[in-house]
Amino acid sequence: MFRDLVVRAFQGTLGLTQRRVSLYLADMLTDFAHRDNLYRIQNRQGARLEQVAEMLMEADVLLNAPSFARERAVHKHIGDFTLFWAGVYPEMLRTRRAAERADSLIDYVRQGKRSYYIVSTFQHGPYAPEASLFRQLSEEFELCQYGLSLVRREWERLAEASRRL
Repeated sequence: MFRDLVVRAFQGTLGLTQRRVSLYLADMLTDFAHRDNLYRIQNRQGARLEQVAEMLMEADVLLNAPSFARERAVHKHIGDFTLFWAGVYPEMLRTRRAAERADSLIDYVRQGKRSYYIVSTFQHGPYAPEASLFRQLSEEFELCQYGLSLVRREWERLAEASRRL
């Protein structure tokens, strides 16, 4: 379902012909349909990290990340996480960034773009084939954000139509 909705929104409505981006975002939505995947990043003690500020500390090799592979994995997740919230549920950003939360000063769009850019700099070995995809996600973050809002609008329309039947 997500694949059809994303391809229709990104290739049909927005004219984005890069199928890799559409497929990546459809897989991300499918993956994040399960809450455990949305909050998969854990600290060394095994506590689930639910805020971007916490994830940033976990991604830093000078603080908590034991390797550059871990840094890349956490930044990839931050990019996905921020794009998901900013694109699919932007109304929740107010709650996610409330004054009493660590994310109160985090700009989800700016941080998502930055995290995807960091992932794109891993251009060697097993990461090389994906580097250009993450560069594109960084550069076109706002377009992807808008495309995901179209996907949500369409799945809500489909859900409403099925309730009427």
